[in-house]
Amino acid sequence: MNIKILADSASDLSKNHYNEYDIDMVPLTVHLDEKDYKDVTEIEPKTVYDGMREGKGTKTSQVSPQTFKAIFTSYAEANQPLVYLAFSSELSGTYQTAKMMEQEVKETYPDASIDVIDTKCASIGYGLVVLRAAELARNGATKDEIIETATYHANHMEHIFTVDDLEYLYRGGRVSRTAAFVGTLLKIKPILHVEDGKLVPLEKIRGSKKLLNRMLEIMEERGTDFKNQTIGISHGDDLESAQKLADMIKEKFGAQNIMIEMVGAVIGAHSGPGTLALFFLNNDYK
Repeated sequence: MNIKILADSASDLSKNHYNEYDIDMVPLTVHLDEKDYKDVTEIEPKTVYDGMREGKGTKTSQVSPQTFKAIFTSYAEANQPLVYLAFSSELSGTYQTAKMMEQEVKETYPDASIDVIDTKCASIGYGLVVLRAAELARNGATKDEIIETATYHANHMEHIFTVDDLEYLYRGGRVSRTAAFVGTLLKIKPILHVEDGKLVPLEKIRGSKKLLNRMLEIMEERGTDFKNQTIGISHGDDLESAQKLADMIKEKFGAQNIMIEMVGAVIGAHSGPGTLALFFLNNDYK
Protein backbone atom coordinates (compact mmCIF):
# COMPACT_ATOMS: atom_id res chain seq x y z
CA MET A 1 0.00 0.00 0.00
CA ASN A 2 1.44 3.36 -1.05
CA ILE A 3 2.08 5.98 1.62
CA LYS A 4 -0.41 8.84 1.72
CA ILE A 5 0.92 12.39 1.99
CA LEU A 6 -0.96 15.05 3.96
CA ALA A 7 -0.12 18.77 3.79
CA ASP A 8 -1.78 21.90 5.12
CA SER A 9 -2.88 24.91 3.13
CA ALA A 10 0.20 26.99 4.07
CA SER A 11 2.06 24.99 1.39
CA ASP A 12 0.41 27.33 -1.17
CA LEU A 13 0.01 24.48 -3.65
CA SER A 14 -2.79 24.70 -6.21
CA LYS A 15 -5.79 22.39 -6.31
CA ASN A 16 -4.25 20.89 -9.45
CA HIS A 17 -1.20 19.84 -7.46
CA TYR A 18 -3.32 18.16 -4.79
CA ASN A 19 -5.29 16.29 -7.44
CA GLU A 20 -2.36 15.33 -9.67
CA TYR A 21 -0.23 13.98 -6.83
CA ASP A 22 -3.12 12.59 -4.75
CA ILE A 23 -2.17 14.73 -1.75
CA ASP A 24 -4.62 15.25 1.09
CA MET A 25 -4.89 18.81 2.41
CA VAL A 26 -6.06 20.22 5.72
CA PRO A 27 -6.95 23.94 5.69
CA LEU A 28 -5.98 26.59 8.20
CA THR A 29 -8.56 29.32 8.87
CA VAL A 30 -8.51 32.91 7.62
CA HIS A 31 -10.45 35.63 9.45
CA LEU A 32 -11.37 38.46 7.10
CA ASP A 33 -13.63 41.33 8.11
CA GLU A 34 -14.98 39.45 11.15
CA LYS A 35 -15.80 36.28 9.19
CA ASP A 36 -14.05 32.91 9.21
CA TYR A 37 -13.11 31.01 6.06
CA LYS A 38 -11.38 27.68 5.48
CA ASP A 39 -8.30 28.39 3.39
CA VAL A 40 -8.40 27.15 -0.23
CA THR A 41 -11.87 25.59 0.03
CA GLU A 42 -13.82 28.70 1.10
CA ILE A 43 -11.66 31.69 0.15
CA GLU A 44 -9.25 32.70 -2.60
CA PRO A 45 -6.02 34.62 -1.94
CA LYS A 46 -7.15 37.42 -4.27
CA THR A 47 -10.14 38.07 -1.97
CA VAL A 48 -7.80 38.48 0.99
CA TYR A 49 -5.45 40.85 -0.86
CA ASP A 50 -8.33 42.99 -2.12
CA GLY A 51 -9.68 43.14 1.43
CA MET A 52 -6.31 44.19 2.83
CA ARG A 53 -6.01 46.94 0.22
CA GLU A 54 -9.40 48.19 1.42
CA GLY A 55 -8.13 48.24 5.01
CA LYS A 56 -10.04 45.19 6.25
CA GLY A 57 -8.56 43.33 9.19
CA THR A 58 -7.08 39.85 8.72
CA LYS A 59 -6.05 37.13 11.14
CA THR A 60 -5.41 33.42 10.85
CA SER A 61 -5.81 30.39 13.08
CA GLN A 62 -4.32 26.93 13.12
CA VAL A 63 -6.00 23.61 12.40
CA SER A 64 -8.10 22.42 15.35
CA PRO A 65 -7.22 19.33 17.43
CA GLN A 66 -10.59 17.80 16.55
CA THR A 67 -9.85 18.06 12.84
CA PHE A 68 -6.50 16.30 13.19
CA LYS A 69 -7.96 13.64 15.45
CA ALA A 70 -10.69 12.85 12.91
CA ILE A 71 -8.20 12.68 10.02
CA PHE A 72 -5.67 10.52 11.87
CA THR A 73 -8.38 8.21 13.21
CA SER A 74 -9.75 7.61 9.71
CA TYR A 75 -6.28 6.64 8.45
CA ALA A 76 -5.64 4.42 11.48
CA GLU A 77 -8.95 2.59 10.99
CA ALA A 78 -8.18 2.05 7.31
CA ASN A 79 -4.63 0.81 8.08
CA GLN A 80 -3.41 3.44 5.59
CA PRO A 81 0.13 4.73 6.26
CA LEU A 82 0.21 8.54 6.47
CA VAL A 83 3.01 11.11 6.49
CA TYR A 84 1.89 14.62 7.41
CA LEU A 85 4.42 17.27 6.39
CA ALA A 86 3.56 20.34 8.43
CA PHE A 87 3.94 24.12 8.09
CA SER A 88 6.86 25.48 10.16
CA SER A 89 6.30 25.10 13.90
CA GLU A 90 7.90 28.55 14.35
CA LEU A 91 5.12 30.21 12.35
CA SER A 92 2.06 28.25 13.49
CA GLY A 93 0.91 25.97 16.30
CA THR A 94 -0.47 23.51 13.74
CA TYR A 95 2.51 21.12 13.98
CA GLN A 96 2.33 20.90 17.79
CA THR A 97 -1.41 20.25 17.65
CA ALA A 98 -0.89 17.51 15.08
CA LYS A 99 1.81 15.85 17.23
CA MET A 100 -0.52 15.81 20.23
CA MET A 101 -3.31 14.25 18.21
CA GLU A 102 -0.92 11.71 16.67
CA GLN A 103 -0.03 10.47 20.16
CA GLU A 104 -3.65 10.47 21.26
CA VAL A 105 -4.80 8.42 18.26
CA LYS A 106 -1.92 5.97 18.74
CA GLU A 107 -3.11 5.28 22.27
CA THR A 108 -6.22 3.76 20.69
CA TYR A 109 -4.51 2.45 17.55
CA PRO A 110 -0.94 1.57 18.65
CA ASP A 111 -0.07 0.07 15.27
CA ALA A 112 -1.18 3.10 13.26
CA SER A 113 1.47 4.23 10.75
CA ILE A 114 1.16 8.00 11.22
CA ASP A 115 4.17 10.31 11.12
CA VAL A 116 4.10 14.09 11.66
CA ILE A 117 7.12 16.01 10.34
CA ASP A 118 7.96 19.68 10.99
CA THR A 119 9.28 21.00 7.67
CA LYS A 120 10.32 24.37 9.17
CA CYS A 121 9.26 25.68 5.73
CA ALA A 122 6.50 27.94 4.40
CA SER A 123 4.67 28.82 1.20
CA ILE A 124 6.04 27.24 -1.99
CA GLY A 125 9.27 26.32 -0.18
CA TYR A 126 7.09 24.04 1.92
CA GLY A 127 5.04 23.10 -1.15
CA LEU A 128 8.12 21.89 -3.05
CA VAL A 129 9.00 19.61 -0.13
CA VAL A 130 5.48 18.19 -0.18
CA LEU A 131 5.58 17.62 -3.95
CA ARG A 132 8.88 15.72 -3.73
CA ALA A 133 7.43 13.49 -0.99
CA ALA A 134 4.24 12.90 -3.00
CA GLU A 135 6.29 12.04 -6.09
CA LEU A 136 8.17 9.40 -4.11
CA ALA A 137 4.94 8.05 -2.59
CA ARG A 138 3.35 7.73 -6.03
CA ASN A 139 6.38 5.74 -7.19
CA GLY A 140 6.04 3.29 -4.30
CA ALA A 141 8.85 4.53 -2.03
CA THR A 142 8.95 3.32 1.56
CA LYS A 143 7.94 5.55 4.45
CA ASP A 144 11.56 5.86 5.61
CA GLU A 145 12.70 6.86 2.11
CA ILE A 146 9.97 9.50 1.87
CA ILE A 147 10.71 10.98 5.31
CA GLU A 148 14.47 10.99 4.72
CA THR A 149 14.24 12.75 1.34
CA ALA A 150 11.54 15.20 2.44
CA THR A 151 13.59 16.10 5.52
CA TYR A 152 16.67 16.64 3.36
CA HIS A 153 14.75 18.97 1.01
CA ALA A 154 13.20 20.83 3.95
CA ASN A 155 16.60 21.31 5.64
CA HIS A 156 18.14 22.67 2.43
CA MET A 157 15.24 24.85 1.22
CA GLU A 158 16.10 28.55 1.05
CA HIS A 159 13.34 31.14 1.48
CA ILE A 160 14.27 34.62 0.22
CA PHE A 161 11.44 37.15 0.15
CA THR A 162 10.40 40.75 0.29
CA VAL A 163 7.19 42.61 1.08
CA ASP A 164 5.70 45.66 -0.57
CA ASP A 165 4.48 47.30 2.62
CA LEU A 166 6.10 46.80 6.04
CA GLU A 167 2.80 47.81 7.67
CA TYR A 168 1.43 44.29 7.24
CA LEU A 169 4.45 42.70 8.92
CA TYR A 170 4.09 45.25 11.73
CA ARG A 171 0.47 44.24 12.27
CA GLY A 172 1.59 40.63 12.48
CA GLY A 173 4.25 41.51 15.05
CA ARG A 174 7.18 40.86 12.66
CA VAL A 175 8.68 44.38 12.68
CA SER A 176 8.42 47.40 14.99
CA ARG A 177 6.12 50.36 14.35
CA THR A 178 9.20 52.62 13.87
CA ALA A 179 10.79 50.25 11.33
CA ALA A 180 7.53 50.05 9.40
CA PHE A 181 7.10 53.83 9.35
CA VAL A 182 10.70 54.62 8.38
CA GLY A 183 10.78 51.82 5.80
CA THR A 184 7.66 53.13 4.10
CA LEU A 185 8.88 56.71 4.23
CA LEU A 186 12.27 55.94 2.66
CA LYS A 187 10.89 53.37 0.21
CA ILE A 188 13.08 50.73 1.81
CA LYS A 189 12.44 47.16 0.66
CA PRO A 190 13.32 44.57 3.26
CA ILE A 191 14.78 41.21 2.26
CA LEU A 192 13.96 38.48 4.74
CA HIS A 193 14.69 34.78 4.91
CA VAL A 194 13.66 31.77 6.96
CA GLU A 195 16.21 30.52 9.47
CA ASP A 196 15.36 27.35 11.42
CA GLY A 197 11.71 27.95 10.62
CA LYS A 198 11.61 31.60 11.75
CA LEU A 199 11.26 34.79 9.69
CA VAL A 200 14.52 36.72 10.00
CA PRO A 201 15.32 40.14 8.40
CA LEU A 202 18.37 39.84 6.16
CA GLU A 203 19.00 43.28 4.70
CA LYS A 204 17.32 46.43 3.40
CA ILE A 205 17.35 47.64 -0.18
CA ARG A 206 16.34 51.16 -1.19
CA GLY A 207 14.31 51.11 -4.39
CA SER A 208 12.57 48.34 -6.30
CA LYS A 209 15.05 48.20 -9.20
CA LYS A 210 17.92 46.94 -7.04
CA LEU A 211 15.72 44.41 -5.28
CA LEU A 212 15.42 41.67 -7.92
CA ASN A 213 19.11 41.86 -8.75
CA ARG A 214 19.99 41.47 -5.07
CA MET A 215 17.66 38.47 -4.75
CA LEU A 216 19.51 36.85 -7.64
CA GLU A 217 22.86 37.61 -6.03
CA ILE A 218 21.73 35.89 -2.82
CA MET A 219 20.48 32.96 -4.90
CA GLU A 220 23.89 32.67 -6.54
CA GLU A 221 25.67 32.91 -3.17
CA ARG A 222 23.55 30.27 -1.47
CA GLY A 223 22.15 27.97 -4.13
CA THR A 224 23.43 25.20 -6.35
CA ASP A 225 22.30 22.66 -8.96
CA PHE A 226 19.67 25.03 -10.38
CA LYS A 227 19.18 23.07 -13.61
CA ASN A 228 18.14 19.87 -11.79
CA GLN A 229 15.63 21.28 -9.33
CA THR A 230 12.30 23.05 -9.42
CA ILE A 231 12.65 26.65 -8.29
CA GLY A 232 9.62 28.20 -6.62
CA ILE A 233 8.35 31.76 -6.82
CA SER A 234 5.28 32.95 -4.95
CA HIS A 235 3.71 36.38 -5.10
CA GLY A 236 1.10 38.44 -3.30
CA ASP A 237 -1.10 39.23 -6.31
CA ASP A 238 1.82 40.54 -8.36
CA LEU A 239 2.28 38.07 -11.21
CA GLU A 240 4.19 40.61 -13.29
CA SER A 241 7.06 40.84 -10.79
CA ALA A 242 7.07 37.06 -10.30
CA GLN A 243 7.34 36.51 -14.05
CA LYS A 244 10.10 39.09 -14.34
CA LEU A 245 12.07 37.34 -11.58
CA ALA A 246 11.53 33.96 -13.29
CA ASP A 247 12.85 35.32 -16.60
CA MET A 248 15.94 36.71 -14.88
CA ILE A 249 16.61 33.34 -13.22
CA LYS A 250 16.29 31.46 -16.51
CA GLU A 251 18.65 33.87 -18.22
CA LYS A 252 21.25 33.94 -15.44
CA PHE A 253 21.27 30.30 -14.28
CA GLY A 254 19.76 28.35 -17.18
CA ALA A 255 17.08 26.98 -14.88
CA GLN A 256 14.33 25.11 -16.71
CA ASN A 257 11.74 24.31 -14.04
CA ILE A 258 10.24 27.33 -12.29
CA MET A 259 6.91 27.08 -10.50
CA ILE A 260 4.98 30.31 -9.92
CA GLU A 261 2.03 30.41 -7.51
CA MET A 262 0.21 33.09 -5.58
CA VAL A 263 1.02 33.36 -1.88
CA GLY A 264 -1.99 31.72 -0.26
CA ALA A 265 -4.58 33.37 1.93
CA VAL A 266 -3.06 32.27 5.27
CA ILE A 267 0.48 33.52 4.68
CA GLY A 268 -0.76 36.43 2.57
CA ALA A 269 -2.89 37.64 5.49
CA HIS A 270 0.39 38.44 7.28
CA SER A 271 2.71 39.41 4.41
CA GLY A 272 0.23 41.46 2.37
CA PRO A 273 -0.18 42.26 -1.31
CA GLY A 274 3.00 42.77 -3.29
CA THR A 275 4.97 40.06 -1.48
CA LEU A 276 7.56 38.31 -3.64
CA ALA A 277 9.26 35.12 -2.49
CA LEU A 278 11.95 32.88 -3.99
CA PHE A 279 12.65 29.26 -3.02
CA PHE A 280 15.53 27.00 -4.03
CA LEU A 281 17.81 24.28 -2.65
CA ASN A 282 21.22 25.19 -1.23
CA ASN A 283 22.46 21.65 -1.87
CA ASP A 284 22.19 19.07 -4.64
CA TYR A 285 18.72 17.85 -5.61
CA LYS A 286 17.90 14.47 -4.08
